[in-house]
Amino acid sequence: MNDPLHAVRFPGESHAYRIARDRLLRAEMELRRQTEATAALRRALPLGGPVPVDYYFDDEGDTPIDTDIERKTRLSDLFADGKDTLVIYSFMFGPAMSAPCPSCSSILDALDGEMPHLQQRVNVAVVAKSPIPRIRHFARERGWRHLRLLSSEHNTYNTDYHGETAEGRQMPALNVFLRRDGQVHHTWCSELMFVAPEPGQDPRHVDPIWPLWNLLDCLPEGRGADWRPSLTYGK
Repeated sequence: MNDPLHAVRFPGESHAYRIARDRLLRAEMELRRQTEATAALRRALPLGGPVPVDYYFDDEGDTPIDTDIERKTRLSDLFADGKDTLVIYSFMFGPAMSAPCPSCSSILDALDGEMPHLQQRVNVAVVAKSPIPRIRHFARERGWRHLRLLSSEHNTYNTDYHGETAEGRQMPALNVFLRRDGQVHHTWCSELMFVAPEPGQDPRHVDPIWPLWNLLDCLPEGRGADWRPSLTYGK
């Protein structure tokens, strides 16, 4: 078990460091295998239920921020030609909230930059319950340029797909849909958020699209017990 796993070494590292690092490396190799095995199970899921209604969303489109012009977009319209998979992130920004969820905003800060790449493979949209002018205003303040932003103010998408509780609490759900033979089916949701986390852990259900925590996990101090992202930071 103490045989070196590779020949790469770093300046000044000790024999004890290399033994401990190889122990960690074996765990990282196992995590890589488990990550792929989990992804394979996800890919092998049978089709979920058909979407019950072709939801109409309020769509920001290319409307300037200083106008009240809005348009409606159906769920089926979110599928571009040649792309039969749709990912929708439920952004916690309800009409009763004074500001959007900082954690969701952190996720979308990163996702906005990845959109030109993701659009080569998959349809992606972000849905929030607030009116579309309010969503649009925050997005412009935030500097988002690529996200497809939609409002579910006038439909039941949020409650149907668990982006909102029956009491109106907003939830950060990630859902995937698949179009087959003209019918849209649900195929996956980040259901880990519904399972009680183990002690000392957050639900981590959307960590795969949240690079913030993946980088902090590489640090000696880790994620930190109490730190959370904020919408703004003092200098």
